[in-house]
Amino acid sequence: MLPLRPTILVVEDEPPIAEAIVYALQTEGFVPVWKATGGEALAVLDRQPVALVVLDVGLPDMSGLDVCREIQRRRRTPLIFLTARSAEVDKIVGLELGADDYLAKPFSPRELTARIRAVLRRAGPPPAPTATAEGSPVWSHDVARCRISYRGCALVLTRNEYRLLGALLAQPGRVFSRDQLMTAAWDDPGAALDRTVDAHIKTLRAKLHEARPDADPIVTHRGLGYSLREES
Repeated sequence: MLPLRPTILVVEDEPPIAEAIVYALQTEGFVPVWKATGGEALAVLDRQPVALVVLDVGLPDMSGLDVCREIQRRRRTPLIFLTARSAEVDKIVGLELGADDYLAKPFSPRELTARIRAVLRRAGPPPAPTATAEGSPVWSHDVARCRISYRGCALVLTRNEYRLLGALLAQPGRVFSRDQLMTAAWDDPGAALDRTVDAHIKTLRAKLHEARPDADPIVTHRGLGYSLREES
């Protein structure tokens, strides 16, 4: 289930569009916060937790793409782009910057809320934390902020790295095949290859090694896939 009344930051400079989105979000049980500029949106993110950002590409003070870059630099927050441009190249640029979805205008507010729910569900429910011998948590997974910490160290993860680790973390000890991990981490699993999963696991291991050089929490099962060590 989704967290109770998640806060959704709406960054849209056209009042009629923003008001329609805010109304739809309120109707669907979300808590919308509406800002018309990129600067105002970044200020909101500095002072309160936000479950997801709905971001217009065309803003009066700065490009929505630049706002997206700044959001991802500060913290990993789920994001859906809104744009009047539907060209494939614009969509690719937005997704490469870390957006989770992309919706071209005009659009149905109900479709937007459905996509918001899909993005928020993708990470799944937060797992029960495991603990070290000293009693402090080994893993911390903030689903609303899409943030995972290991041994007290917040990990800086790409979108696919976050989804991969989130899938492993949800069921420690379970062996996931590469196909299952591709389905969990990629919007279009058919576009990813087995070696793509292996490459992302390699970068994940490197980042976990930085947090704890003497531990290797991801286990390789040759010919089968990967799992997260239960006692990690």
